Amino acid sequence: MSTSKGSISQFIEKYYLHFNAAALVDAAKGYEAQLNQGSKMLVSLAGAMSTAELGKIFAEMIRQDKVHIISCTGANLEEDIMNLVAHSHYKRVPNYRDLTPQDEWDLLEKGMNRVTDTCIPEEEAFRRIQKHIVKLWQEAEAKGERYLPHEYMYKLLLSGVMEEHYEIDLKDSWMYAAAEKNLPIVCPGWEDSTMGNIFASYVLKGELKASTMKSGIEYMTFLADWYTDNSEKGIGFFQIGGGIAGDFPICVVPMLYQDMERTDTPFWSYFCQISDSTTSFGSYSGAVPNEKITWGKLDIDTPKFIIESDATIVAPLIFAYLLGM
Repeated sequence: MSTSKGSISQFIEKYYLHFNAAALVDAAKGYEAQLNQGSKMLVSLAGAMSTAELGKIFAEMIRQDKVHIISCTGANLEEDIMNLVAHSHYKRVPNYRDLTPQDEWDLLEKGMNRVTDTCIPEEEAFRRIQKHIVKLWQEAEAKGERYLPHEYMYKLLLSGVMEEHYEIDLKDSWMYAAAEKNLPIVCPGWEDSTMGNIFASYVLKGELKASTMKSGIEYMTFLADWYTDNSEKGIGFFQIGGGIAGDFPICVVPMLYQDMERTDTPFWSYFCQISDSTTSFGSYSGAVPNEKITWGKLDIDTPKFIIESDATIVAPLIFAYLLGM
């Protein structure tokens, strides 16, 4: 047992000995081994991890340089900032399984958009951000400048224009921690997020050009360059959930190897996925890691872990272990 670790780490080492519990410990130790050998780590965030307030521990992972690039959905990108500026207006619904369609309609009419047991306050969260982010979009277009979605978010946070609305400790915002470090982010499919929808509405109204926002192809080419420049000692892949946040970045390796014919491109040096997706009929999120060998993403001897459990339980424990808690 690691005596230099704190009580949480010692607890999981002592009691998490089999099945998904053991896989959790193995994955945490494998992640730590990657960092110790100088490898870098990509963390992908799917689902509603920002609304689940993962930032309370993930921000510290960023500050301590235990994550080097993030791939996330547009929802996770914006929902961390929404929690920052409207936390007191969120509503928890512990009996969400008992809600009737009428109950759900009543929440809609109150401007409460439900994510499982948590309702995001539309007016306070979305609109508080909207007036400031739209101004940044308009200013960029007026100057003939173009940026990636997360770069506008970074500008928004670092400008300080929303400080009067902060409702949580700033150290618990992973997006703010990332902005301070100018951490690389890829955000595939940003268009399906609320802010993506808002941007599209301005394009439809003829008030903004679609080109003012850099595209998913530009995210992929940015990632390709970043992977090429940072893979000398390996890059690991820590995937929370499934979907596009994981599917998009993991493909950069076969693209470089096969499509760019850069046959010296190394495979991902570590792979872990936290998922409760069932392995069945064409399920990508539920596919076992070995399937990725056939696609030229992982090598035969790449350390591979899959933890079939709830990421809101598993991810904080792994991060606690890595932080020595």
